Amino acid sequence: MMTKTNTLKIILSFLVSASLFGCQTEAKDSTPWVDLFDGETLTGWSKIGGDATYKVEDGAIVGTTVLNTPNTFLRSDELYGDFILELEYKVDPSMNSGIQIRSNSFDYYLNGSVHGYQIEIDPSERAWSAGIYDEARRGWLNTMENNPEAQKAFKQNEWNHYRIEAIADTIRTWINGVPAAYLIDDKTSTGFIGLQVHSIKEDSQEGKQIMWRNVKILTSDLGKYAKSSPLQPVVTKNNLTIDEEKKGWKLLWDGKTSNGWKGAKLDAFPEKGWVMEDGVLSVLSSGGAESRAGGDIVTEELFSDFELKVDFKLTPGANSGIKYYVDTEINKGPGSSIGLEYQILDDELHPDAKLGNHEGSRTVSSLYDLIQADTNKPIKPIGEWNTAHIKSINNHIEHWLNGVKVLEYERKSPEYRKLVSESKYVKWKDFGELDRGQILLQDHGDLVSFRNIKIRPLDKNTAE
Repeated sequence: MMTKTNTLKIILSFLVSASLFGCQTEAKDSTPWVDLFDGETLTGWSKIGGDATYKVEDGAIVGTTVLNTPNTFLRSDELYGDFILELEYKVDPSMNSGIQIRSNSFDYYLNGSVHGYQIEIDPSERAWSAGIYDEARRGWLNTMENNPEAQKAFKQNEWNHYRIEAIADTIRTWINGVPAAYLIDDKTSTGFIGLQVHSIKEDSQEGKQIMWRNVKILTSDLGKYAKSSPLQPVVTKNNLTIDEEKKGWKLLWDGKTSNGWKGAKLDAFPEKGWVMEDGVLSVLSSGGAESRAGGDIVTEELFSDFELKVDFKLTPGANSGIKYYVDTEINKGPGSSIGLEYQILDDELHPDAKLGNHEGSRTVSSLYDLIQADTNKPIKPIGEWNTAHIKSINNHIEHWLNGVKVLEYERKSPEYRKLVSESKYVKWKDFGELDRGQILLQDHGDLVSFRNIKIRPLDKNTAE
């Protein structure tokens, strides 16, 4: 016969067992992770950048600082696009580090410098761990001062856990289970993963360590395993980055309206030929004729010295351009308004690529009809976004494409004037020599799209 005491013991034993079983069930992770680090070797990883050292010790990758060497990265040999990544790290309290994702290293870009998204590791009082920084490009994209819960989640001198989701144009991070950053940005879709040992310049920082372990990734069925985040996203499209705001950049197009723009030969914005949709400004196709549909559009404001950035996307065989120092009072007849032109062109399919008064001077990113851009320019495929960057400082002009300088010249110089005298522009007196002018986006009858149109007005004698 079972006593009350025995019955109570059985019930308690059952409850304890059920509780333990429940905890085990809850703790089990059924995600089909793939290990990026085997816990014993650096197989699948390569060192790039500086001379900091990496080794495997007690199941962790250990990075150690070296004096007077650039940022060093242990990068994955494989490239990744969409993924969910989890890992743990422990960092010396005096050091800064980060996890690179969708990052790259190309010979043509800053001599091979690693560039791309970095998930920050920041043990300082600032506490921006799990924020998103754009290494060797745009700087900070998603800082952490407005997320105190994530700032408090970092554990000094202990192992910290990161979860990073990069799916399409969305990057989200968690630190020790706390939502940290939420970024919508499509600058780069594919690249390697990298573990950073930051450069140091002080003897006291030499030999400091950062460690990583349990590095695992998921690249399929991401929708099934992705988490939701309560945070409001930081959207970069048609917005200024943190560094751009600090440096005095401003939006030339707000991403929604025609404010600040008008037809080059109109008193208002064209009623046809241009569309604004989903934060993209597009000139529509009308058969390839110059300024025959909506016509060119220009800024209402005039600019002297400036930096201009414009994202553009071509369709097959398309032609367009970005003009600067434009005077719409010149050439009021048929055709485009007159100004210096950063050429936008499908070099493979458009016949203009093989024409021009100077060989190659009508190819993409060239100074149209005057100076050919570097033939090794980093142009992205048709249908992808490229970034044009024009600098004009004290008559020194530079054309950049996707972060690489492709040509430069001195406006108003004897060499410049000789080029003009040999071109179709010779009929326009003092062509391209205005002290102030408008910015123009060209209607050349082909479908071309623009976004992130930004300018940084500069005073005379301004230097970088």
